[in-house]
Amino acid sequence: MNFNEYVSTLLPPALVQTFYMTFVTTIIASILGFFIAIVLVVTKDDGLKPNRTVNTVLGVIVNAFRSFPFMILIVAMIPITRLIAGTSIGETAALVPLTVGAAPFIARLIESSLYEVDKGLIEAAKSFGATNTQIIFKVMVKEALPSIVNGITLAIISIIGYTAMAGAVGAGGLGNVALQYGYSSFDKNVMIFTVIVIIIVVQIIQVLGDLLYKKIK
Repeated sequence: MNFNEYVSTLLPPALVQTFYMTFVTTIIASILGFFIAIVLVVTKDDGLKPNRTVNTVLGVIVNAFRSFPFMILIVAMIPITRLIAGTSIGETAALVPLTVGAAPFIARLIESSLYEVDKGLIEAAKSFGATNTQIIFKVMVKEALPSIVNGITLAIISIIGYTAMAGAVGAGGLGNVALQYGYSSFDKNVMIFTVIVIIIVVQIIQVLGDLLYKKIK
């Protein structure tokens, strides 16, 4: 396959599928990860509402999902994916394992960002009579926002890598192009083109993330 055929036939739909999987997954996983992180931070021994049992159980669950190799997670979740999406093939079906794989990772990133907030600010807010909800959203989240943006940028780049692996099981996207039309068809040009496109996409996302971080900071 020559470059013109690649650009006109394979690349556009693959890019759309990759962006769709990446950004829908990021949104859903970030929402889930945010609430998981809040619970983990609040229930720590020095948190606003210490609860060792909840913190330990939730921490174990998060760590268990984080430790799963993504390819194994995709296969293990096929029955659940079929139940939720009605199929286990395609970019929409891939959102299920992608979200399950990304949410714990994002949760730990956000947890780390929140936990780094100066404890003096939290104590000051308490002394002014702020409620726990106000402390979480108006102090902790506000102070941690630049770090959270950095973390989510890192997560987006990781999710792009996940979508490439999801392509191996028929999810579509750039990973599927690289495997099906490049590796399996022994077409090194397609492989090289696709890798270059993925690198460019990652670089663009990193630059945008850095700009947003500086703006918020």
